[in-house]
Amino acid sequence: MTETDPQLLDDLNALVEPDARGDPMSSLRWTCKSLRRLAAELNKLGHQISHTVVGELLKAQKFSLQANRKTREGADNPDRDAQFGFINEAVTTAMAQNQPVISVDTKKKELVGDFKNPGREWRPQGAPEDVRVHDFLIKELGRAVPYGIYDLAANTGWVNVGVDNDTAAFAVQTIRRWWQEVGRVRYPFARRLLITADGGGSNGSRVRLWKLELQRLADELDISIEVHHLPPGTSKWNKIEHRLFSFITQNWRAKPLVSYRVIVDLIAATTTQTGLKVLCELDDKSYPKGIVVSDQEMASLNIKRADFHGEWNYTIAPSNQWHEALVS
Repeated sequence: MTETDPQLLDDLNALVEPDARGDPMSSLRWTCKSLRRLAAELNKLGHQISHTVVGELLKAQKFSLQANRKTREGADNPDRDAQFGFINEAVTTAMAQNQPVISVDTKKKELVGDFKNPGREWRPQGAPEDVRVHDFLIKELGRAVPYGIYDLAANTGWVNVGVDNDTAAFAVQTIRRWWQEVGRVRYPFARRLLITADGGGSNGSRVRLWKLELQRLADELDISIEVHHLPPGTSKWNKIEHRLFSFITQNWRAKPLVSYRVIVDLIAATTTQTGLKVLCELDDKSYPKGIVVSDQEMASLNIKRADFHGEWNYTIAPSNQWHEALVS
């Protein structure tokens, strides 16, 4: 056909890749390019061809069905690598001094109920577990909001499964619970707590409530809290993502999350050959959205910003240390 119809391949390529090879006003510019649609368009152009032959021609030219691929991270901050170096130095120093270092983040929210969970697991042949066709919220069951803490030195995780909103108050409450039940026992001589976190979300660098809640926590624990945010667009490099959350996802693959108890048990059962252990608890408290932090409250924070990107790197010390410094 290509010998008897020399224009066929050019027209086909123009339809498949209008941006690169053909008229940007191509009739298939904004439609799904199925084999039948391509054949129909080619027939309109005077070519007598079936959709099966269109498929053969595309394969002969090394075309295949492909999905989108996530590769573009957007514009890099010019100090991205320098911030990673800054975080690495701070983490290395703290760990050498046996000070606690944790990575924090919120895992993807999950619908509670008999919904499809991606992945496969071994079951008797022909007996897959039946789940709902549509993923609509079941109000009586709600959503699960897993907020995690990964202890870098101990290779252990702590996950607080919330039932309400993912707010800064919820995030700091998770850190508080981890400290009360694990941190203070593991680090009895801690003088400060170092936290690495993403730049957005409930623990974002611009979230006022995050800083106010950390001030309250620092006052309660009477230790300084040192925070380092990952630069924009680099959340996948947060330690908690590939050292904790990825293994939780693997552990509950293909298992419908039918209740909060199932979610908590599946998270707590997550282990790895390198020794990862995870503790998990349910948090049924309410965390309302829309809490406004005033300028006066922000001015009361005992916060010291680093010379290098103080919006990403700062330390919040107990308020009494500030008062003592003012008196002296």
